[in-house]
Amino acid sequence: MSRGDKSAYTDKQKRKAEHIEDSEREKGRSKEDAERIAWATVNKQDGGGKKSGSGRKSS
Repeated sequence: MSRGDKSAYTDKQKRKAEHIEDSEREKGRSKEDAERIAWATVNKQDGGGKKSGSGRKSS
């Protein structure tokens, strides 16, 4: 079962997580572990479900 709201993620991020999860399942991981790894990977690569920056501009 999914832990947390995934509505902030883009469709592309959701597809990426699904693909990673499928790949992990093929390696023999449990559904829970595969899902956890998939979302952790998406978060690491894309910075999570953020839709915008912090609001601060760099000079």
